[in-house]
Order: sequence, then C-alpha cells, then structure tokens
Amino acid sequence: MNVFFTSVKNYFKKTDTVLWILTTAAVVYSLLLISSMQRAGSYNYMKTQIAAIIIGFGFAVIISVADYRFFVRKWYFAATAAVVLALLVFIFGIRVEGTDDMAWLSLPGGFTIQPSELIKICLIITFSKHLSYLKENGLLHSLLGVSTLVIHAALPMAVIHLQGDDGTVLIFAMIFLIMAFAAGVQASYFLILLGILLIGAPIVWNLFMNDEHRNRIIALFDLDGNAMTNYGWQQYQGKVSIASGELFGSGLYHGSRVEYDIVPEQENDFIFTVAGEELGFIGCIILMGILLAIIIKVILIAKKSNDYIGKYICFGVFATIASQTIINIGMVLGFLPVVGITLPLFSSGGTSALSTLICLGFVQSVMYNNGSDMEKASIRRGSQNRIRI
Repeated sequence: MNVFFTSVKNYFKKTDTVLWILTTAAVVYSLLLISSMQRAGSYNYMKTQIAAIIIGFGFAVIISVADYRFFVRKWYFAATAAVVLALLVFIFGIRVEGTDDMAWLSLPGGFTIQPSELIKICLIITFSKHLSYLKENGLLHSLLGVSTLVIHAALPMAVIHLQGDDGTVLIFAMIFLIMAFAAGVQASYFLILLGILLIGAPIVWNLFMNDEHRNRIIALFDLDGNAMTNYGWQQYQGKVSIASGELFGSGLYHGSRVEYDIVPEQENDFIFTVAGEELGFIGCIILMGILLAIIIKVILIAKKSNDYIGKYICFGVFATIASQTIINIGMVLGFLPVVGITLPLFSSGGTSALSTLICLGFVQSVMYNNGSDMEKASIRRGSQNRIRI
C-alpha cells in the first residue's frame, strides 16, 4: 500500500497538479449545470457525460505517463485513424437532432460520437511532427515548407466542410494558425494568407456559404427583425436568460427558463446561459476564470517544454481550448454568429469532453516527461561532477 501511495505522490509531483485540479473543477461544474438543465427534458445527458468523463480521465492519465514523443514518432497511426474516421462519417454518418450536419456516427446502446472531435487530436499530433521535421531541416521559413503546412491543414478542413460541420473547420483553422505561429513561421506568410482571405471573402460568401450561414451572420446586425423571429432567436433568448440571472442568479435547479427549455441547445452549445440564469454574473465569471486558468497553465507548460514537439503539442491544445471558448461565449453573447461550437469541458457532449480531456492528457505528458528529462540531466551532471572531484 505504501508503494502505491508513493507512486501516486511521485506522479502528481511530475505532472501539473494545479492543471488537474482546474480540469476536475471544470467537469464538476459542468455536471452541476447539466444536472440542473436535465429537468427540462427526458433524455439522460448525465449518463453520457459521466461515462465520457470517466473514460476521458482514464485516457488522460495513461497518456500523461506515456511519452508524448512516442505518439508523434508514430504519427502515421494518427493520420490513418483520421482518414478512417472521416470515411466512416461519409459512409455511415447520421444527423443528430438539433444539428444541421451529417457529422456523427451511431454506436450500440444509443450513443453517438462526433469523429471530427477526435480528428482534432490527430491533427495536433501529425502537425507537430510536420513542424518539427521542417524545423530540423531548415524548411520552416521557405515557401515550399509553408505550402506543405497549408496543404496539411486544408485537407482535413475540406473533409469536415463536406460533412457540413463548418464550426469545427474554424477550430481546425485556428489550430493551424496558432501552431504555425508558435513554431516561428514568418509573419509575411500570415499577411499573404490574410490578403488571400480578404480577396476571397466575396467568393466564400456567394459560393461556399448557404442561406442559413449568411442569415446567421446577418442576424447579428438585424436585431429588430431576424433576431426576434428566426436565425437570431436562439441568441436573443440566450442573452435574456443570462440577463435574468443578474448578479447571483436564481439558484441552481431554480431557473424557470432553464426548466422550460426556452433556449434551444442549452445543454450543449448554450450551456453558458444555464450558468448565467441560475448562478448569475458571479457564476459566469467563475466559469470563464476556470477556463482562462486552464489556458494559461497550458501556455506555461509549453514554455517549460525541453523540445519543439512538446511545445507544438501544447500550443495545439491551447489553440483548441482557447478558440472554442472565445467562439462559444462570443456566439452566446451575440458578438459572433452561431456556428455549433461547444464550450470545452462544460457543454454536454461525450465526444467533446473526451477529446478535451485527452488533449489535456498530452499536455500533462509534456510536463511529466520533461520533468523526467530534467531529473536525468541533473543526475548526469552530478555524476560528472563527482568524477571530476
């Protein structure tokens, strides 16, 4: 028994305990919000969420002990997994109620998964390998090298777009941009990309966006018409729910708007409205504070990394959590269009929770293995000093 407790103690010494505490706090907070929201319907969201959290924590712990460099060396497994998941969606994909895309797979027992959430992890792994290869061979600043990065990111983005999940495409784009920037890709390439996007914006608006996409953007500026009747209805009701909570909220399990399911998708993309109505401004600040603290810890671990691969992985996870948080809260508050992005660790959705926990497991792996490397280096230096004496 003493050996077990010693092993656990050593494990937490090598990983980031504060990050584990913040992650646990987020999922506990999430379960409170989901359990309160659940009284609005008959579906048991808690069962799915708890199962995903348990499995996610299990994977996170296993990954944290394993060496993240092993996963990157075996990048082709991640690439193969991404291709298989994408193909399965095209063959067996289904549309889940409340969504407008064919990006889900049905599992036995009535469960569903969203493969694009898992493909994010594959992208972070393969992109880390790609960046490190270019860095080691002096190609990171060349046009050819940067072009291969663009192609690497564009392929999964195109596949996810064909599935109709453009919200996830946006997250993939942020992963690409932030990881490339963190790796040291020159600013001139980002300016060129920005210019291309600005020039191509009218083409995207007219050819690649359907009426629903365009109306969701227009709804942000049409508060007297569209917002009250159609595409802006969800955001309008969400803001009313948040405002009704005032400073301290109506109390957990006491929000009338939550109980009567006034805000569509309040269990998922709009879980922030449940916190706003029942826990008020204070509850919203605590929720955002937890996510901000997690994001900061991921950045700090990236800065501590002893190698480029660890740094790239951490920035990939940072890009995922930070962009999802900003976009989700932005769309709930009416600053951004509704694009179907979950709030990391808080929204109901087993695949989203599982994916985020696995990502944080990789961050913990960087911390755990970098710590081991530093200890080994210290031992080697001590041995060399003793020999000299």
